[in-house]
Amino acid sequence: MTVPVAAIDCGTNSIRLLIARRENDGPGLVDVERRLEMVRLGLGVDRTGSLDPVAVERTLDAATRYQQLIEHHGVAPENVRFVATSATRDASNRDVFIDGIRAILGVSPEVITGDEEAALSFRGAVSTVEALPEGPRLVVDIGGGSTELVLGTETPTHRISMDMGSVRLTERHLATDPPTEAEIAAATADIDLLLEDAAREVPLDRAAALVGVAGTITTLTAVAEGLTEYRPDVTHGATLQIPDVERICRDLLSQSRAQRSRHTTIHPGRIDVIGAGALIWSRIMRRVADASGITETRTSEHDILDGMALDLLDRAR
Repeated sequence: MTVPVAAIDCGTNSIRLLIARRENDGPGLVDVERRLEMVRLGLGVDRTGSLDPVAVERTLDAATRYQQLIEHHGVAPENVRFVATSATRDASNRDVFIDGIRAILGVSPEVITGDEEAALSFRGAVSTVEALPEGPRLVVDIGGGSTELVLGTETPTHRISMDMGSVRLTERHLATDPPTEAEIAAATADIDLLLEDAAREVPLDRAAALVGVAGTITTLTAVAEGLTEYRPDVTHGATLQIPDVERICRDLLSQSRAQRSRHTTIHPGRIDVIGAGALIWSRIMRRVADASGITETRTSEHDILDGMALDLLDRAR
């Protein structure tokens, strides 16, 4: 077994940790620890332009618990990488958060660009999903504050990061519980406008496969599969027909938060924003299906965390 590495992805809604090794120096990853905490770091960032102090404290507390795991598994500081994405990119007071993370972990957080986030997600996703069709794969990563579209076969050839995510869209448009038709129409118009711009950067008609990653899509997959408890061994690699997923998305979007909470596979920290995430995913699926003729989606439980870990293991080797 190779030395362990630790990757931490801090997004708008969650902070996640992956401690992993390469088994016998092979190409794949072996998980040592995989953790997630819902901290909503991006609470209000779209409106205020700054990080909420309480949200920062929640996130630093989670980082402290992650540091304890990193020490427990003997990960050297040079093999730790902390990446902060949309919420931190957009915040005027991000230095307070960055200084706090540095004090806890002993490494400087990287506020990466949307392009780098997209490339890491692509590597993590396509390295683990089996039996994908030949040709370009379109990887979609829906986060709390941004959504990435990445097209490529083994490596990305086209990519774009859009300022729309489940938290951002909820705060902008979906204030009522459940959302009103007018709110849904306004949110849809925002999504479609961004997708129109994205289609000029990423040739959606070239996609031979559509792969969805990250919490919104894996959660929707669990609901579509009818699971009573979240099982990544079922959701990873799952093949779903686009019309079936669109129906699930419409149902969740129209439900109240109390109704959504009856789905035991939806994490409590996603209940209020899963409707917005579902709307984003449904509009992307429809746009891709109309452009490329694709009729199904594949789900990957592996994303930017795995891409980061693979990069760290490449450096260590």
